[in-house]
Amino acid sequence: MSIYNLFKRVAFQLDPEVAHNQSMALLSRFPESLATFLGAHERLLEESQDLDFSYTLKDGNDWTFPVGLAAGLDKNAEAIDFFTSIPFGAVEVGTVTPLPQEGNPKPRMFRLKEEESLLNRMGFNNEGMEKIFKNLEKSDRHGKVVGVNLGKNKVTAAENAPEDYRKLFEKFAPVSSYLVVNVSSPNTPGLRDLQNINSLKTIFDALTDLRKNFNTPLYLKISPDLALDDVPAIVELAADYKLAGLIATNTTIRKDLGVGGISGRLLKEKGRLMRRRVLEVMDKAAPQEFIGVGGISEFSDLVDFWRDGGKVAQIYTAFIYQGPDLLLDWRKRLASLMKERGIQSFTDLCSELAQEGKSKGGS
Repeated sequence: MSIYNLFKRVAFQLDPEVAHNQSMALLSRFPESLATFLGAHERLLEESQDLDFSYTLKDGNDWTFPVGLAAGLDKNAEAIDFFTSIPFGAVEVGTVTPLPQEGNPKPRMFRLKEEESLLNRMGFNNEGMEKIFKNLEKSDRHGKVVGVNLGKNKVTAAENAPEDYRKLFEKFAPVSSYLVVNVSSPNTPGLRDLQNINSLKTIFDALTDLRKNFNTPLYLKISPDLALDDVPAIVELAADYKLAGLIATNTTIRKDLGVGGISGRLLKEKGRLMRRRVLEVMDKAAPQEFIGVGGISEFSDLVDFWRDGGKVAQIYTAFIYQGPDLLLDWRKRLASLMKERGIQSFTDLCSELAQEGKSKGGS
């Protein structure tokens, strides 16, 4: 049994949020030591030196590995030192709101162990932009990409949401590799209503002047519960406002399982369907980048994503259930796949797999 599995046996005896908070406190205090103890510190990894796992996005950010950490795990940017020490190619923190926010009443996080999934109704609980900004400033990122996920406060009325995003953009643009407008969480009342085109235009109009002063790439994160027919309009909007791209998807709603957002394996099929639709539309109409997330739990999920035309992906729930061992396994599998095909660069592998996907789709 791996060290992480031993840790998980203990942690999973605790309330999920308690286990999460204690884990984050530990990771923030002993980042380098724990990365080494878990056998996952990048400086300890042995791999073929002739293989290049990195990928440079159209936004200019260079991911050292095509799998990053999704927003939601390190809400307060307190464990960046740890997460950038292990083989994540990029790390996204948040969601951060302008004011500190307690979130929804507890209990608000639940494990669905048999499905390796989570149900959460956290409600953007975080320490607020001032504290999180300080955490970002003092963090050691080990030269990696670090993005920040932005959300409005619960007490902010929908018509005032653009001002929340303005405050956040202005605060974090100078210290972030990229920023994400999050209007797709199901756990803040009325937030998903902001995904309609007119509301999105109001938000991005409010950011236009600020974006002239900062080159920080800006993404939009969307829900898996959007109608697939709505995707072309969102892709067009992203192009019109010169966004760096889209991130898909956030958590999904399953009323039969309770109030909140579902992540993990239960999101796999719906997440992949939305990602395929976005990639299909972007391939024909848009020059933006795309980051895939939601239900990615196995290496085969990554290969499917690459065949669909994707490049870089994020995980969250899979990391909770499988730990750093997952990243180590995926690095080994990626190395084996590249060697089998006689390919030295991940970028070249993506091109080959995407071509195969198109050929298969047209056959």
